[in-house]
Amino acid sequence: MNTATRLPRTAATTGRASAADRHSRVGTRELLACVAVAGPLWVGVSIAQVLTREGFEPTRHPLSQLATGSLGWLQITNFVIAGILATAGAAGLRRVMQGTAGGVAVPRLVRVIGIGMVAAGLLTMDPADGFPVGTPEGIPETMSWHAYGHMLAGSVTFISMIAAGYLLGRHFSRLGNRKLAIASRVAATVTRAGDAWAMSGGQAGPVTIATGTTVMFALLAYVALHYRRTV
Repeated sequence: MNTATRLPRTAATTGRASAADRHSRVGTRELLACVAVAGPLWVGVSIAQVLTREGFEPTRHPLSQLATGSLGWLQITNFVIAGILATAGAAGLRRVMQGTAGGVAVPRLVRVIGIGMVAAGLLTMDPADGFPVGTPEGIPETMSWHAYGHMLAGSVTFISMIAAGYLLGRHFSRLGNRKLAIASRVAATVTRAGDAWAMSGGQAGPVTIATGTTVMFALLAYVALHYRRTV
């Protein structure tokens, strides 16, 4: 009869395992940092342009319209970089949320948000309503194919944000973190209400969309930092 013998773990084996664990933790922290940076970066660069771009009126023009005109490349780049960061960072959320409520869906939604932002940046809106300077007032009678693409990418991104917020509410509720559960649901509701108001033609619609987006980005950044401290 053969007898199996369990060999003791050597120092070298233990050292390799510890090094791998440390490498995994560092990688996860870096990925979570990507999520934490993506939203604030996009909001900050957008606000800087709102304050400096001639002719831009935040109550009339959506932030996406900053991607038009001679300086439009700034907002296009802003969208693409923030989108890439969110897409990459979704992997970090998947690692830390694995096995919990929303642990599969939320990271996937964050990845969709990132891809949607990249698409929205590359597929720009049309000049409209007096911006950039020299553009006729009012909405153009026809839209370009990339403007339609921007609308589709934006819709997918907003829907994903709202869904991620409500799922994070459920996630933190199951974990017993009542404050983050409430904050997540409030952020999702603000984003949903802001989008609905703008789509219904409400006054200062671009402001309500920007507010909802900023609130949701702030939530995702906070969640990423929250989990980064535990890695």
